[in-house]
Amino acid sequence: DVCSSDLLGHHAVSLPPHLSGGLPMSTQRLCDEAARLIQGADGLMIAAGAGMGVDSGLPDFRGNAGLWRAYPALAGARIAFEEIASPDAFVRSPALAWGFYGHRLNLYRRTVPHPGFAILQAIGARLPRGSFIFTSNVDGQFQRAGFDENRVCEVHGSIHHLQCLDGCDGRITPADGFEPEVDEDACLLRSPLPRCASCQALLRPNVLMFGDWGWLAQRTAAQRQRLEAWLGGARRTVVVEIGAGLHVPTVRWFSESLGEPLIRINPTEPNIPGRGVSLPTGGLA
Repeated sequence: DVCSSDLLGHHAVSLPPHLSGGLPMSTQRLCDEAARLIQGADGLMIAAGAGMGVDSGLPDFRGNAGLWRAYPALAGARIAFEEIASPDAFVRSPALAWGFYGHRLNLYRRTVPHPGFAILQAIGARLPRGSFIFTSNVDGQFQRAGFDENRVCEVHGSIHHLQCLDGCDGRITPADGFEPEVDEDACLLRSPLPRCASCQALLRPNVLMFGDWGWLAQRTAAQRQRLEAWLGGARRTVVVEIGAGLHVPTVRWFSESLGEPLIRINPTEPNIPGRGVSLPTGGLA
């Protein structure tokens, strides 16, 4: 509805009333240019950072202020994001670390992806090679929105998968059977800590954390191989990047490294280094 209705066709998605009105003329021209770039492509590369989940109601932990708003217990203890999001936290205080990650796992499981995911699906469905996703998000929202699991590269891993804290057998297992009960006021796990079936050591999320030398990367490496194969077969890829900031610039580096037209959607840091379109808006808008 915002860019070109021809891109959506019968897949068109109704936007919420506050997003479906007219845009400023300058923004509309940018959207029209973005639509032209997409129409000239044979494949859609979707690159997504933390800002992609904001419109679904997910918190954005850019700095301690965002973390502490969502987790007052961590604010009271003055625990920084880099401290709680680290393997050392699982060694020092496993109930607290799993309180934080267990709450996030429950949150991501019950979150409904916003309509922007469906819009991207509809656009990709109309291109010959479809779409592929590269994301630093560990929330599994693209899969929850119906994207093909084999077309997603989660560069920082997934909270929906577990590994042994000691890495004893190198296995990565789905977290489907783990149902954490969390005291949200204290940010503490109340249910039993998850244990490795092989050695009984603590299980941790298969997520790349700060100072993380024990992260098992083979699942992400396999995703990256599929991504490289898809990119190798594309002739005219267009990159649509949503909500990827400079605080953790992994997604921005990837988008810029491809040398393809880049449509960067970011309300505060939209500038692009080369050809493409800079859209200073939120993801869903």
